[in-house]
Amino acid sequence: MSKEFKRTLITTALPYANGPVHIGHLAGVYVPADIYARYLRLKGEEVLLIGGSDEHGVPITIKAKKEGVTPQDIVDRYHNIIKDSFEGLGISFDVYGRTTSETHRKTASDFFRRLYDKGEFVEKTSMQLYDEEAGQFLADRYVTGTCPHCGNEHAYGDQCEACGTSLNATDLINPKSAITGNVPVMKETSHWYLPLDKWQKPLEKWILEDHKEWKSNVYGQCKSWLDMGLQPRAVSRDLDWGIPVPVEGADGKVLYVWFDAPIGYISNTIDLVGDDYTKWWKDPETRMLHFIGKDNIVFHCIVFPAMLMADGSFNLPDNVPANEFLNLEDDKISTSRNWAVWLHEYLEDFPGKQDVLRYVLTANAPETKDNNFTWKDFQARNNSELVAILGNFVNRAVVLTHKYFDGVVPAAGELQDVDNALINEIRKLKAEMTEALDTFHFREALKLAMDMARAGNKYLQETEPWKIAKTDMERTATVLNIAIQTCANLSIAFEPFLPFMSAKLINMLGEGKISWDMLGNFDIVPAGAKIGEPELLFEKIEDAPIDAQVQKLLDTKKANEMAAWKPEEVKPVCSFDDFEKVDIRVGKVLECNKVKKSKKLLQFLIEDGMGQRTILSGIALSYEDPSVLVGKEICFIANFEPRKMMGIESQGMILSAVNSDGKLVVIGPTGPVAPGASVG
Repeated sequence: MSKEFKRTLITTALPYANGPVHIGHLAGVYVPADIYARYLRLKGEEVLLIGGSDEHGVPITIKAKKEGVTPQDIVDRYHNIIKDSFEGLGISFDVYGRTTSETHRKTASDFFRRLYDKGEFVEKTSMQLYDEEAGQFLADRYVTGTCPHCGNEHAYGDQCEACGTSLNATDLINPKSAITGNVPVMKETSHWYLPLDKWQKPLEKWILEDHKEWKSNVYGQCKSWLDMGLQPRAVSRDLDWGIPVPVEGADGKVLYVWFDAPIGYISNTIDLVGDDYTKWWKDPETRMLHFIGKDNIVFHCIVFPAMLMADGSFNLPDNVPANEFLNLEDDKISTSRNWAVWLHEYLEDFPGKQDVLRYVLTANAPETKDNNFTWKDFQARNNSELVAILGNFVNRAVVLTHKYFDGVVPAAGELQDVDNALINEIRKLKAEMTEALDTFHFREALKLAMDMARAGNKYLQETEPWKIAKTDMERTATVLNIAIQTCANLSIAFEPFLPFMSAKLINMLGEGKISWDMLGNFDIVPAGAKIGEPELLFEKIEDAPIDAQVQKLLDTKKANEMAAWKPEEVKPVCSFDDFEKVDIRVGKVLECNKVKKSKKLLQFLIEDGMGQRTILSGIALSYEDPSVLVGKEICFIANFEPRKMMGIESQGMILSAVNSDGKLVVIGPTGPVAPGASVG
């Protein structure tokens, strides 16, 4: 930091209350924000962690229409699911509010009105898409059509989820209303705009000159937007769900969700501390940090600061440590495709394993580039790191102390080189951790914490207290005292990352209040203190629950493929006389084998009611084990002219169809039919 501050205000992106939160949200925003807040609290600093649900916007109204309920029903349901999930994972919000609160309505309305009265908005009239049957203008998400970039026929008016391109509703080919399915018309409407171009120069100085220390991904995206030149942005829209524009004659218009949502940080602070909010938002001795994902960088680094500049009384953020995206099993997380690991489901499927998820998401944090989550990596990190390194060291230290000293921490005698080496290593790692945490490198900080546990295991292997206890209990006492002190250090080092484990370890060691200053000390647990019985901090995760999660994702992928599958276009019309020339019959498969030196061909021997015949079919890639077809009744064309392939004469054609995943499936009767029976 270039400046010392008295306190820190941390905000987290407000998740849309139209669905639960998933691991992408957690890795990008909420786990890192919680790590940093916990770290500052350990340092004894004054800090607030502010969160809340974003309960306005078109995605919520669309979901409400789809379910036949009100938008309020939707946000009430998901706000509670999200809030409970965050609590379950230990995200330590000081307040978790919502943008449908009366406090927020008043705060956002007053904010708009102040800027309106100062003349900070411009009113502009434009042509927008309008659904005549529904009698309303169509927000971007209420328009669907064909993407002009990739041809996806189900693109939204603001973005194509197939290719990721940002769009305007008027860019779509064959646009349709998502409400009625009708083709919309263009109609004139008026809205208020925030002239971002007015703030171009102040923003360039504030970001490009004054905040070169920002993360490269954040600084780079901001510079790209500024280099293109900022344009006015609408702050209102035609909608019946949201905060009404507090201006006479603005009936049917609400504040655009991007304008009202960040004001939620202010209103949630007011809900927590009342009039004292000015200390957190307007005192220059307060540092403000926005934790967000990369899709929100522009809003929090350019748009919201421009709003604050226009008001003129609020602090600007000191840093915006945004993360990139987390993928799932090498595929982009998508709520619409249900390709996600949902937090509330994880907490049900893996009870008591909150810290495992926190650990894996931090270890794989997409800090400067996209990263990937896989269930096999989740299992491996739990078993080989949390269990085998951290849990193993603590368990050995506590078990040995109970075995040789009845659970009473022995006094340390004269230290040897090996003891001092461990103490110095822990203190060195603390200094490196502090640097990493101060600069928002949480993945590196977590690795350094685990290195402390590795150092502890190495220490026990080198000193072998179970051996020296046979001849030298005084030396054994020193070794186990240092081992227990190392456990106490681990309870502090891991508290920001693994709060549930840390609390359990603190309780086991009988520690009192911990602080970051204590980290590196080796007198945290006093000699003579009685420690608790050994308790496993982590347990091995077997294959079965992991396989179940992988299968759930495979089922989701298959369901998506089936939903997206479309039949081929019908071929040109043929006459009945032409069709009658084709002799389709039923046959029974006697043998079916892959043709040597061919990847695609299967060789069938079938009973056709008149004897036997051989037919080759190019469906080998769809049947890894062709023997599953033996004994089945299938349909074939009996009067095709024989032809040779791979030196084998084929006497007909097997009928097959393409299923939703692109594989060919042999067609046959649904009930018993005699070989040779005609199909027609």
